Amino acid sequence: MNISRRDVLKVSVSLGLASIAGRPLFAQTAQFNYKVGTNVPITHPIYIRLKEASEKIKAETQGKVDIRVFPSGQLGGDTEMLSQVRSGGIDFLTLPGVVLANLAPMASLNSVGFAFPDYPSVWKAMDGNLGAYIRSHIAKTGLIVADKVWDNGFRQITSNTPINTPAELASMRIRVPVSPLLLSLFKSLGASPTPINFNELYSSLQTHVIDAQENPLPIVATAKLYEVQKRCALTSHVWDGYWLLGNKRSWEALPPALRDVVNRIFNEGAVAQREDSEKLAVSLQQELSSKGIVFNKIDATAFQKKLVAAGFYSTWKEKFGAEAWAQLEAYTGKLA
Repeated sequence: MNISRRDVLKVSVSLGLASIAGRPLFAQTAQFNYKVGTNVPITHPIYIRLKEASEKIKAETQGKVDIRVFPSGQLGGDTEMLSQVRSGGIDFLTLPGVVLANLAPMASLNSVGFAFPDYPSVWKAMDGNLGAYIRSHIAKTGLIVADKVWDNGFRQITSNTPINTPAELASMRIRVPVSPLLLSLFKSLGASPTPINFNELYSSLQTHVIDAQENPLPIVATAKLYEVQKRCALTSHVWDGYWLLGNKRSWEALPPALRDVVNRIFNEGAVAQREDSEKLAVSLQQELSSKGIVFNKIDATAFQKKLVAAGFYSTWKEKFGAEAWAQLEAYTGKLA
């Protein structure tokens, strides 16, 4: 079954109605009022499953834990929200690994360019030793990190000019998240990457501050980037996930039994969101085509050769270290 943006909107509306209908069941004041921030809009599967999870948590804890979800960067840009969750200004946050890497460099280990060919290889790694290795490094920052990573998808490049080869990226001003690895990746490919927070992306494309951007197709659709971009190169150059992070003090304030409920339901939400995201990516190509996006598939080999020649893989092997690189190559095969 394919999921369209219309289906996603229907689910979002129904969850909102369910929330309103359910309020009388929890008339007592919640003992724990928490906030979770995310940069995705309300039509994105991450927001929908977070909202659903928060309602389930409220129900299973008999109203003791009330978690409000703030979408679309309402609580700030990615870097601002990360600062807030560390200080306790907000309690939970979903954040792409490539952005989290500014605090925990190992969070971008799974986002090395052209490392994973498909979803089965991603989930084998991220639910296996590679994911555990990355989480152990995130935990060293003092943040709580959930066991299951949420899907941000394979990243594709949108622009207003065709991109078939690395040469067509030469000097192109392409927006990337505030991410050292993605900056390095696109510099190695010959582009001019520009780090901009997600909540400024649409306006930057609209005003031609930048020429292109790279994101998974669900982001292209839910953020309506098709209104300001007309080409999409299916590069699948990076897979990235959203980590669900928590403030340690907020987390430890919950009694163990309530922690177990919150942890279980959030992890279940992550698994359900992965399925939503994969299905949505399949159906979105047709839907975005109808909105004027012209797609083309690139030859990944040419881009990988360019990265090898530019020393991208050898540089990042040295940055991550031999131990981390061995964890990655155990799932991807030899990269450098």
